[in-house]
Amino acid sequence: MIGHALIPAGMPPVRAESKFLLPDGRRVEVDRLFPGGRLRRVGIEVHAPRPSESVRADADCRITEVRRIDYDGAGRAQLIRVFGSDRERLIESIDLNPPPPKAADPGGIAVALIDSGVNYLISPFSDRLARNSDGQLIGYDFWDLDDRPFDIDTGRSAFFPLRHGSTVMSVLISEAPMARILPIRYPRPDMTRMRDVIDWIGARDVLIVNLAMGSNKRSDWIAFAEAAARHPLMLFIVSAGNNGRDIDRQPVYPAALQLPNMIVVTSSENDGRLAQGSNWGASSVDIMVPGERIAVTDHRGAPGKASGSSFAVPRVTALAVRLLAKHPEWRGPELRQAILARARPVAERLVRYGWIPDPSDGPD
Repeated sequence: MIGHALIPAGMPPVRAESKFLLPDGRRVEVDRLFPGGRLRRVGIEVHAPRPSESVRADADCRITEVRRIDYDGAGRAQLIRVFGSDRERLIESIDLNPPPPKAADPGGIAVALIDSGVNYLISPFSDRLARNSDGQLIGYDFWDLDDRPFDIDTGRSAFFPLRHGSTVMSVLISEAPMARILPIRYPRPDMTRMRDVIDWIGARDVLIVNLAMGSNKRSDWIAFAEAAARHPLMLFIVSAGNNGRDIDRQPVYPAALQLPNMIVVTSSENDGRLAQGSNWGASSVDIMVPGERIAVTDHRGAPGKASGSSFAVPRVTALAVRLLAKHPEWRGPELRQAILARARPVAERLVRYGWIPDPSDGPD
């Protein structure tokens, strides 16, 4: 055994994690979940050395699902195959890196969406993505370093990827149908590439950047801050995060960087109260906007509801898009000033400028 941890995730449930190194060099990770003190689920992952197989079992250690990852010749994950309890019956194949189909450019106001990517295979996402004269997608995957910024975030689990960017995009294009999206998959393996991300955006004359993400490590965002400073006419609209804390005291980045060409957004309830779990900061957070139970379309194209600062951010981005459509001569500083001027002061000073009750209200 090379590691063991008992993780209280609130009391109850409790998780236990163990890691084993086998003689042949493979690493096995075992995760057990104990809600109410009783074993409910067992997860086993095999890494040889990269993630190769995941097995899930019930409390009686009966297999319920098996997942295997296929890689290409360059070692990039291409497919997750999901099997039934017999480990042979194929239930589903999850494509991790499909080629973007060609389509016509939608026109409109360009927005760079830095996130986990988007699902460019289906409407409504494919309909609002920027294309070149040959119909090819204008976007980039700075994680895999290819031109396929598909909506996949394997940062927490290679076998159960998160999807975030498509849902964020759905809010943006709902409130700003004229937005023309340039999707960018963020460079989790090497965050110094954020310098290249911002320069890539700048080379395409994009002024508005939606960045509904962050982390606790300032070092992750130094390259971003340096690049943003070189592009003062851009406007970065950034999430304050959802840790339920004052980020003036316990920073989240890039929100706490306090860049002059950035607006930091947190989520409120519809009555102007800070939403439960949303971050705040009288210096670091600029505005609150309603971001709870927002109508979204997920990466599958299915409707739903979502909450948090990630879904307050695209509402402000959509406002910036509509402002730029009405005032095409404006740049980032004018957009920022116009947006912040809409904020109403709140009695308890949790944010710098205040609350915007309805960012979708004008201009048309």
